[in-house]
Amino acid sequence: MMWKWEAEGEAKAVIVMVHGAMEHHRRYGWLIEMWRLSGFHVIMGDLPGQGMTTRSRRGHIDSFDEYLDEVKDWISAAYQFDLPVFLFGHSMGGLIAIRLLQEEKMNLAGVILSSPCLGLIKKPSKLLNLVSYGLNLIIPSLRIDSGITVEMATSNQDVRNADEKDTLYIKKVSVRWYRELIDAIKLGFEKLEHTQDIPMLVMQGGDDLIVNKKTVRDWFNLAPLSEKRFKEWPKSYHEIFNEPDREDVFEYAKDFVTSQLKAIGYIEK
Repeated sequence: MMWKWEAEGEAKAVIVMVHGAMEHHRRYGWLIEMWRLSGFHVIMGDLPGQGMTTRSRRGHIDSFDEYLDEVKDWISAAYQFDLPVFLFGHSMGGLIAIRLLQEEKMNLAGVILSSPCLGLIKKPSKLLNLVSYGLNLIIPSLRIDSGITVEMATSNQDVRNADEKDTLYIKKVSVRWYRELIDAIKLGFEKLEHTQDIPMLVMQGGDDLIVNKKTVRDWFNLAPLSEKRFKEWPKSYHEIFNEPDREDVFEYAKDFVTSQLKAIGYIEK
């Protein structure tokens, strides 16, 4: 599923946004509107097994490649505007963006990663991790509690309250989903040298309780990119675009996009 929001006034570029695990596009209403009012078209959808996609597969995928194929379709739709295209990915969406850069050659003006999922803080026990290998072969669709709560994701009480009532928010994931996520993180590091050289901004919450910020920094330091920026927001939880200083976070992201458009001569310096 995919939706398009057109810019207020003349558009400067298109932002393709990829949400994180367990969530969906409706949680990005504020950010979509901020981009739109700043002169950018936005394309976003719900990833397979999440949000408004097929209910029977909620929290389940057969392969991480399903995510890559879906986002490729969104990027193809963005090309139709004949404007520079930027890819934005939050958490697992950031990991999807990374894996796409490693497997595909895309025409992108820049990439923004928000607390990309390159390592988890709260991991399943060693026993459960070991058992998951067998379960993945026997009953891959078996669902287990994700272990992630809305309180861990953001300190914004309004967002927490909305999430508690959100029927589209997923709390259980399949064994296959978990194994595919762990394998994708591993590939994200193993295929670092294959990462397409596109200007990148990585922004990370300093008080992230979900993603390991050290592994994010490690990946960033190793990434063979000719232009890259890293920004840590010291007091922010995982969802940096939902935190109290989110307007500052947005302005920083917008500055990156604007600087790339100036660099390619698309807007005046």
